[in-house]
Amino acid sequence: MCASRANPSDLLECTIDEAHDLFYEYPEIIRKLRILKEVGLGYLALGQSGPTLSGGEAQRLKIASALAGAGADADAGGELFILDEPTTGLHHDDVMKLLQVLHHLVDQGKSVILIEHHLDVIRNSDHVIDLGPEGGIRGGHLVAAGTPEELMRSRESKTGKALLEAERPRARH
Repeated sequence: MCASRANPSDLLECTIDEAHDLFYEYPEIIRKLRILKEVGLGYLALGQSGPTLSGGEAQRLKIASALAGAGADADAGGELFILDEPTTGLHHDDVMKLLQVLHHLVDQGKSVILIEHHLDVIRNSDHVIDLGPEGGIRGGHLVAAGTPEELMRSRESKTGKALLEAERPRARH
């Protein structure tokens, strides 16, 4: 139950989305909840414990924390974010929200390094390092590097081929 006269235990069961609607009179709380929603965490409960978060959720929580604490130094830059598969388990709309947040970080002068397989994220990258040619013991070698467009022109890059295939119009049956 997430009601305006809820006790603290009930409030901890509210999702971030529900709490955003509940705390409309408190601008600082709303600002922080909005940031959590922007990184795709609106479905989490306020009282959800850290160990129950997936790796992607934990990474997005760290991004939200950095954004919430940015304040006056938001445009100072100098921070580096290294994220490992932050889109894992995200719905397409939430991936798009996360991309907006990542672009915002870069616009502020921050650096973002991603280990990622999601083609929309790769397509939105400034520079891609494609390692392979396979995974595990058969991987780890530089296959291609450059912009997504440069990878699409590479004969060796499986990522480039996947990007190229994703851009082709789908044949209708």
